[in-house]
Amino acid sequence: MQNENPQDRHIFSVVGWHALTLPQKPKELAAARRDMLAVLLAVGLDPKRSIVFHQDSNAMHTELAWILSCLTPTGRLFRMTSWKTRLAVSRNANDESEVDESLLNAGLLTYPVLQAADILLYKATHVPVGDDQTQHLELTRDIADAFNRAFGRLFPLPATLITPAKRILSLKDPSAKMSKSAFDPASRILLTDSAAQIAAKVRAAVTDSITTGVTYDPVARPGTSSLLMILAACVNEDVHEVAARCVGMSHGALKAEVTAAVETLVAGPRAEFERIRADVGYLDQVGQEGAAAARELSAQTMAQVRAKIGLS
Repeated sequence: MQNENPQDRHIFSVVGWHALTLPQKPKELAAARRDMLAVLLAVGLDPKRSIVFHQDSNAMHTELAWILSCLTPTGRLFRMTSWKTRLAVSRNANDESEVDESLLNAGLLTYPVLQAADILLYKATHVPVGDDQTQHLELTRDIADAFNRAFGRLFPLPATLITPAKRILSLKDPSAKMSKSAFDPASRILLTDSAAQIAAKVRAAVTDSITTGVTYDPVARPGTSSLLMILAACVNEDVHEVAARCVGMSHGALKAEVTAAVETLVAGPRAEFERIRADVGYLDQVGQEGAAAARELSAQTMAQVRAKIGLS
């Protein structure tokens, strides 16, 4: 997006407040914040062309979230599937039905409203999301519409941008998405993984017992199909074309192909991550400058919000 539409304003944030919806160790969270900022820069975000910052460095996110929460029915939040999924993943539950709802905290229930604030605070018109986030963006649009109807038009209704690789599945459970918060670290591939770690994770990925070759069938062969989707995403090809090319392969050969493709894709960004992550001063400077730019933009929005609701 940054490179294809340079005339547009692009805003990217590391969402520290969202991380607090599940228990965190302070030192690990502090390191993870810098890691994530370094990842964004390593994959090509240019802080001179995009606003890149830590969400938790701009208190106007939470201010707007409170205002929007007063327009959001709790019934709608309870119907959101995301909080159950997040709890299930964090507890290594096999199914959302196994989740103990007594573990639900207010932050986890209402974080879709904070997510809406993250978007609307900058009057975003387009938001890139994965398959699992489309429900959240629908809620964001509904909240924006509710505000506009109650107080007069202010917020655009953001459109969804979905990439071809809109849902990458867990290596250990192909019925679930690949998630950084999953209990089993072997279920996901990280940009920071070494070549050996990537190979081990792909080698241990769940497939199936069919030995007549590789085919793409997400219903009957979810594990094998997931590997084909990963391969297609890495080489930027249609998954059906990739499957046709791999039809005579064994699972072992497919996994070797996936391993090579993933390593080719991440080797450059991983080296860049290591270089950037070592320069803490630069990372902090990028975060501070991005936060200043974000606060300047959001202050304009919040002045309009306060005026419309009578708090100016």
